[in-house]
Amino acid sequence: MGDVVNLNQRRKRIKRERVAAVADANRVRFGRPKAERDLDEQRMAREKHLLDQHRIDTGDAS
Repeated sequence: MGDVVNLNQRRKRIKRERVAAVADANRVRFGRPKAERDLDEQRMAREKHLLDQHRIDTGDAS
């Protein structure tokens, strides 16, 4: 005779494994070290500052 399987537990375990797989994929896709995020933020702030220096103000605020 075969083993008795609780289908609710099996369904929940399979769901947890799928969620874990998606989480792993997201960690690889979106995960960056804090130092890298900070460096990127500094670069963007510097680029914005340099761009703002080249802005021409005509006095026309329309």
